[in-house]
Amino acid sequence: MKLIQITDPHLRGDGKPICGLDPAANLAKAIADINRHHADADLVVFTGDLSDDGSPASYRLLVELLAPLVPPSRLLLGNHDDRAAFRAVFPDVPAEEGFIQSVIRTSAVSCLFLDTLDEGAVAGRLCERRLAWLDRQLGEVPAPTLVFMHHPPFDIGMPPLDAVKLADPKAFADVLARHGNVRHIFAGHVHRLCSGTWNGMAISTGRGTNHQTAPLFGAKDFAVGFETPAYNVILIEGADIVVHAQEVGPA
Repeated sequence: MKLIQITDPHLRGDGKPICGLDPAANLAKAIADINRHHADADLVVFTGDLSDDGSPASYRLLVELLAPLVPPSRLLLGNHDDRAAFRAVFPDVPAEEGFIQSVIRTSAVSCLFLDTLDEGAVAGRLCERRLAWLDRQLGEVPAPTLVFMHHPPFDIGMPPLDAVKLADPKAFADVLARHGNVRHIFAGHVHRLCSGTWNGMAISTGRGTNHQTAPLFGAKDFAVGFETPAYNVILIEGADIVVHAQEVGPA
């Protein structure tokens, strides 16, 4: 099984650059690269901050950019997104209980897609309704499970980003621990390539397709970085998972 993770494209409805870069052109380049090298992927997962300004125009732009993508896709929301504006442009996107959350089950592995958007806040949140939904889904999914979400529930050692991760990560961890079937958590938000373990589960994040976070460990202030944009290629073979960062030079 092959999955692709794209994160943090930050499209703007007004077409203005972000950090001097063109987010639409950079996402288009990433999509072209996926079509060229990974058209056989089973799914492309976009882990949030689809938009930078939450505008309807930014989501209409996303519709245009997704049109050439060969593999199917699943769209998640981040703190820059607007749930209502997104649903207006993507009315058929899988959603449950008013949130952009869903599950795909296969014989080998299941994928859970979470909505961590807490509108008006930079940090993420899984409210009681979303945690209850997650609890039910994990109880119905005995197969090994992959979780995709925008906000990481774990610290990455960079204080400005750790301050705006998923709020109340213990409540999330408690739900996962009750079932013990989550093998890997894939997150966005931090615009960094990170990997490791959290509460015994494998974790990873990805670079954005436009701009990155500067690697200033221990710094008090956030700073933009300009490492090469990338997307993640996730290869699953039985019990084994390998994650590759596929760099795509800026447009």
